[in-house]
Amino acid sequence: MIVIELPDEAATAALAARIAALARPGDVIALKGELGAGKTSFARAFIRARGGTEAVPSPTFTLVQVYELGEVPIWHIDGYRLRDPEEAWELDIEDAFTDGVSLIEWPERLGPLVPARRLEITLSEGVTPEARRAAIDAPPEWSARLATSSLSFRHSRESGGPGQATELGTLDSRFRVNDAK
Repeated sequence: MIVIELPDEAATAALAARIAALARPGDVIALKGELGAGKTSFARAFIRARGGTEAVPSPTFTLVQVYELGEVPIWHIDGYRLRDPEEAWELDIEDAFTDGVSLIEWPERLGPLVPARRLEITLSEGVTPEARRAAIDAPPEWSARLATSSLSFRHSRESGGPGQATELGTLDSRFRVNDAK
């Protein structure tokens, strides 16, 4: 697991844009975290990075919002109001999981319907009110993409030692990363 310290909403948006550049059809990105953790802000930045220009509201009440952006639609799903995972089938999630890129807020509400081959990003409060912490759990296919992209999480053990945050020039100087494998 990789933990990234995000000092402000702009850093969260930059991380979302970097992840958006790596996303492919069939990808599922599970966004976890408490209310106000930044899940919708991350999704909004992701959608904008993929070319979305329209307003990106939280789909809390509509449950799903589909953005037709180029050849790959982005499915923004919010499971918060689901009472039972089986209700998610009414959202046509099988189409999302095969043809589009799925951003799922509150994925735990979909239970076993969320594919195991997902990129899981858990957002939590950071050290200041505007800061966030992103814990990224990547399956092998995502790990390979992350390793070969500008999101390569190389860091010097000399400067911070194991478990210590170090600056990452390849990501952005606003990020601080802990490689918590």
